[in-house]
Amino acid sequence: MTVAISPPQTAQDILQRARDIAPLLRENAAEIENNRHLPPHVVSLLREAGVFRAAMPKAWGGPELTSLQQTELVETLAAGDVSAAWCSMIAMDSGIYSGYLHEDAAREIYPDLDMANSGWIYPQGRAERVPGGYRVTGQWRFGSGSTHCDVLVGGCTVYKDGEPEADPVTGEARQWRVMVARPEQYEITDTWFTTGLAGSGSRDYQVADLFVPEEHSFAFHSPRRGGPLHAAPDAILRKMSGVPLGMARAAIDHVRDMAEHRVDRETGTAWASDVRIQTAVAKADMELTAARNNVYATLSTQWQALESGTEPTPTERVSTALARYHAFRTGRQIVQSLYDLVGGASVYTKKSPLDRWLRDANTMCQHAVAQDSILQLTGNVLLGGKSQSPFF
Repeated sequence: MTVAISPPQTAQDILQRARDIAPLLRENAAEIENNRHLPPHVVSLLREAGVFRAAMPKAWGGPELTSLQQTELVETLAAGDVSAAWCSMIAMDSGIYSGYLHEDAAREIYPDLDMANSGWIYPQGRAERVPGGYRVTGQWRFGSGSTHCDVLVGGCTVYKDGEPEADPVTGEARQWRVMVARPEQYEITDTWFTTGLAGSGSRDYQVADLFVPEEHSFAFHSPRRGGPLHAAPDAILRKMSGVPLGMARAAIDHVRDMAEHRVDRETGTAWASDVRIQTAVAKADMELTAARNNVYATLSTQWQALESGTEPTPTERVSTALARYHAFRTGRQIVQSLYDLVGGASVYTKKSPLDRWLRDANTMCQHAVAQDSILQLTGNVLLGGKSQSPFF
């Protein structure tokens, strides 16, 4: 007899479910990586835990987790498996995107709270304006979770009569809109042969001359729903720091567990008593704590400012982006240092998760949020310049 699992209703319920399934994700990490996308039973595990509904609005009966709670959720999952956390981080954008669409269209696209999102939002596609909507053509990369998603989006530049259409709200010469459709309407191509995050299934996808109704598209500068999740366009990025933070915590805990029974081959000293090991573990924990506190402190400050409706200072505008950049870079640094500490035993993929974590760390740091360009973009704002990023 199969016992139905009731969906979690609150942030606390979802976070607890995530803690419960994290060990199961860890047990399935090798299968996830070898499969090169999340297996159906892992997707079901995440869906039943309420991960995909995390940002769904309370007005719909959803839990509407804050940005801090979403980050904690992703962090918890990443301690189990990094690829599963990465896909989850993107899948829960369903609730955020629903707040940019007209209510009727949002209900049509997301008829269920537990629907997973995927897609590349940057304007890599072309949307030609036609009566009632757009004819969309384009090819996008990095469709993380595209193998199991319910909704697949693609960022486009809008054209009218063959020429770029100006944005009617911002006045900019080009208009950027995100087109929302079903995954079966695209051609998804298996291009995801990578060093790390192999299990995320971040495949390419393309479409030619797809009609997308006007109401099935949105611009980040024009949210329909109010509140902190839609008061600033960086809401889809805020939770990303949870991935490197959870990965780094798992790596530190793994080495601490090793230290209980490992002995140094040359000196015969137990690792738990070895000054070199003690220092390395303490340093890694210190660096992770500092990075983590920075992420949650800046998110908290941002959330409070958005709730109150106050105009953020230049420092407040960029602080979460800098904390996110630092979390990614620190997470990679911690995993690399522990990989070196463990030595030759860390290279065996079937025996040590450090090999997978290091590859995951290097791949995730190729994302735009972890590039050095973030320092230039935020530094420009801090020094009084006009932001060149749509997200701060």
